[in-house]
Amino acid sequence: MAKDKTQAADGAEKPAKAKASSGKVREEAGKDGVSLTGRVDQAKEFFEQAKGELRKVTWPTREETVKTGIAVLVFSVVMAIYLGVVDMALSRLVALILS
Repeated sequence: MAKDKTQAADGAEKPAKAKASSGKVREEAGKDGVSLTGRVDQAKEFFEQAKGELRKVTWPTREETVKTGIAVLVFSVVMAIYLGVVDMALSRLVALILS
């Protein structure tokens, strides 16, 4: 039985050795086992897919962008004022308690 496992392990190694000993020029693989050309191909595929997805996007008009930008600015100012008032009130409360 142990002999069968050894033979199976030897059989699994043989194809890997055959690949390594082939006459073709191999590219050096990185730490994760992906070659430079593989990485370049992955990057190309990624950018092609990203380009395709960007074509599907419904972009807002200039008017919509300006309106939402103004809404964000107004909301930010209102929240800053609110948080400033709450901070000042709590600071005075803590100062009153500690004094």
